[in-house]
Parts: sequence; structure tokens; C-alpha cells
Amino acid sequence: MNQLLSFFRKNTIEAGCDEAGRGCLSGPVVAAAVILPKDFKNKLLDDSKKLTESKRKALRPIIEKEALAYAIGVVNEKEIDEINILNASFLAMHRAIDKLGISPELLLIDGNRFNAYLETEHECIIKGDGKYLSIAAASVLAKTYRDDFMEDLHQEFPVYCWDKNKGYPTKKHRIAILNNGACKYHRKTFTLLPANQLSLFE
Repeated sequence: MNQLLSFFRKNTIEAGCDEAGRGCLSGPVVAAAVILPKDFKNKLLDDSKKLTESKRKALRPIIEKEALAYAIGVVNEKEIDEINILNASFLAMHRAIDKLGISPELLLIDGNRFNAYLETEHECIIKGDGKYLSIAAASVLAKTYRDDFMEDLHQEFPVYCWDKNKGYPTKKHRIAILNNGACKYHRKTFTLLPANQLSLFE
């Protein structure tokens, strides 16, 4: 496992930022912002996509306990349809940063683009969740909070199996949309049933 970096710039209050749910057909996009102590260490922590669900769940309370500050931002499916998923991802990060109890001096953003947050300096880092501890921590929080959210929505609409697919475009999810139609939590601007894939469901 890669040795993740503790900071981008020494003697700077840095917040790692990441989101979860961009590629989903339903539900919100959820972002997290995390400020870790410079001496934070955890051998298990990595990009959330590389971790099992049980490892993510085990890491979440550790991150929440040891972080100097953390916060979650949510943008729902209606807002996603209004402003598009890229802007919604940035807005979710902004909402998370808004709620931090400590003002960061530098934002470490997972990815290659970002809408500037007020006057705060930022660095976009491609695959940053596999390079910096604070971004990895944000990826774990964003993913686990969003998974919890989708499991709650599953209770309302169990037909889509969101407890398993979390809203991602799995074959089972798309068959459920084909058979039952979309519900209020689906993103109407997304291609819920691609025409060239309908034959897969027959």
C-alpha cells in the first residue's frame, strides 16, 4: 500500500476535499472536507475505492475522532439536474468547507478542476485520494456518509436495490428502472436507460 503524504505544504492549515456519487443514477452527490493533524498516521487509510466496505466503516470513527475538523456537504438530485453534476460536485465541496470549524488556508482537491472557494487557495491533485492522507480521509467520509444515505433511501424504494448498488448504474438497477420507471430520487438529466444497452435487459 502506498505511503500517503501528510501534507502538501508545511506549516499550512490544509483541508483535503473529495466527493462520492458523481457516476450514480440516483441520490445526492456527497462531499467531505477534512483537516488532519500533521502527525496523523494510519496504515489502513487509502483511497476509499481501494478499501472494502468494512475497512471504510472502521476508518470513519477514527478519522472523525482524530481530525482537527471535518464536515460533510450534500447536493441532492434535483440540484444536480439544475446545475449539472460537475458543478454539483464543487458545490457539495463548498458546503462541506462552509461547515468546517477551522478555516483552511489551502484546499487539496481530488481531481483536475474546481470552482474557487472564496479567497482560499486550492490545489487540484489528480488521484489525490491515493496520494494525500487528508484527501483519502475525505474520500472515506464522503463514501460512507453517502452509502448510509442510499441505504436509508432503499427503505423507501427497495425495488432499486440501493442497499447494494448505492445508486450506481448496475444491470440490476437499470432493469428495475426499466420495469418500474424512475422515482423522485433519480437524476432526470442522466441517461437512465441507454438505448444501445436495452437489449442487454431482454
